[in-house]
Amino acid sequence: MKFGMQKISDVEYRIEKTARQGMRVPVTIYANETLIAKMETDRTIDQAVNVAHLPGIEKHAIVLPDGHEGYGFPIGGVAATNFDNGVISPGGVGYDINCGVRLIRTNMTEAEVRPKLSALVKEMFRSVPSGLGNVGALNLSTQQLDGVLSEGVRWAINNGYGNSADLEFCEENGTMKHSDPSKVSGEAKKRGSKSLGTLGSGNHFLEVELVNKVLDRDAAKKFGIAEENKVCVLMHTGSRGLGHQVCSDYLKIIDAGASNFKIDLPDRELACAPAGSREAENYRLAMGSALNYAWTNRQIITHRVRKAFERVFQQSESDLGMNLIYDVAHNICKVEEHEIDPDNPSKKSKVFVHRKGATRAFPKGSDAIPIEYRSVGQPVLIPGSMGTASWVLLGQEKSLKVSFGSTAHGAGRMMSRGQATRTYPYDSVRRDLESRGILLESASKRGVAEEAPGAYKDVDMVADVSDRVGIGTKVVRLSPIAVVKG
Repeated sequence: MKFGMQKISDVEYRIEKTARQGMRVPVTIYANETLIAKMETDRTIDQAVNVAHLPGIEKHAIVLPDGHEGYGFPIGGVAATNFDNGVISPGGVGYDINCGVRLIRTNMTEAEVRPKLSALVKEMFRSVPSGLGNVGALNLSTQQLDGVLSEGVRWAINNGYGNSADLEFCEENGTMKHSDPSKVSGEAKKRGSKSLGTLGSGNHFLEVELVNKVLDRDAAKKFGIAEENKVCVLMHTGSRGLGHQVCSDYLKIIDAGASNFKIDLPDRELACAPAGSREAENYRLAMGSALNYAWTNRQIITHRVRKAFERVFQQSESDLGMNLIYDVAHNICKVEEHEIDPDNPSKKSKVFVHRKGATRAFPKGSDAIPIEYRSVGQPVLIPGSMGTASWVLLGQEKSLKVSFGSTAHGAGRMMSRGQATRTYPYDSVRRDLESRGILLESASKRGVAEEAPGAYKDVDMVADVSDRVGIGTKVVRLSPIAVVKG
């Protein structure tokens, strides 16, 4: 195995910091043999070793079971750097800032929805613009966009898109306070002014799901999804072109200042700025603004989905029970306090937690999760690939000890988009979905081929590894009956 990797258990592997000169901490990989074998076919493990070189990195660099090659950091990677003498790396967040997932419950069963499912998926496709470069119904002025970048979901609620209860069930209540629209470039704002409320392309989707299997009935009951065949809606999207531009802008700014920082790294894609520097602080403020944009984007889509259900079923969203279960961010860097010294577990240290393709997984009792869920823990949403299962997990105490309160964010790619289009033609993907009772609406045939189920890892395996490690335990398995794709 690469870098003298050691197998610690059936779901944990380790690379010591002596494996390569310059490593400051070891690397921990949570995976089984099948997932490890895939990681060794690309740069996932090499990138994790590179991350272990970051100044101020604490404890270990982490790869989660969905890990695969990314930009600088592996996707499915977590790293915490010291608040006072560490660094902040845009590559540790990624281009799609606050790409995330939101789950909405309903009171309806499959038997009630299936007769109108075709009409519903068409109405959702019409109501939520999707595809590359699509334009949404919201055309924001500069003042309105700055409001979104500052206030996040609260801006949407104040403008009639949803209700105040939605705020409670978003990570950070849907608003990153550490934000400043003035740190977002004009080009980024231009890209964001006409995209709010749109799904986008790539692996983003909007799905109608069924509760397929309940494994933790107490937690499922708390989340309102304890009955099999109940209908839910799952969405996966982020900050669109605005977030991408913020990342591009600050990678250039930070890379340009690299000589002043005197930080020696094995990969330029890890470009980082010292904590407290002007470059790092400006990036954090711009990133916070992009986080707010993404949360607002999912809130606008939620409003449009609720209205689509109302039109098709001729009932109010309240009567349909369309409550938000939770909204989690994937690509994010936040200031948190974590146990660093195992010999002094009561002492918490302030760190910058970079979660790239990783989901926060806080346990019961945490004041960072909704009051209603504090008796059980945080819902963790792991979407599968198009047409496959998705999972609701539960954050656990062990995650704070071994993964900085994090777990996997999805299935993780098995093959490139080019390889997927050659392997899985659009027509065959569509036929396969329809044969399993899954309806599809998409803006792009190529997009469907690129995101074919076979192009991704087995999400059940990813969820199982998380469960066995104890960082996020299985609550509910969901299965799709309709998909809207970009």
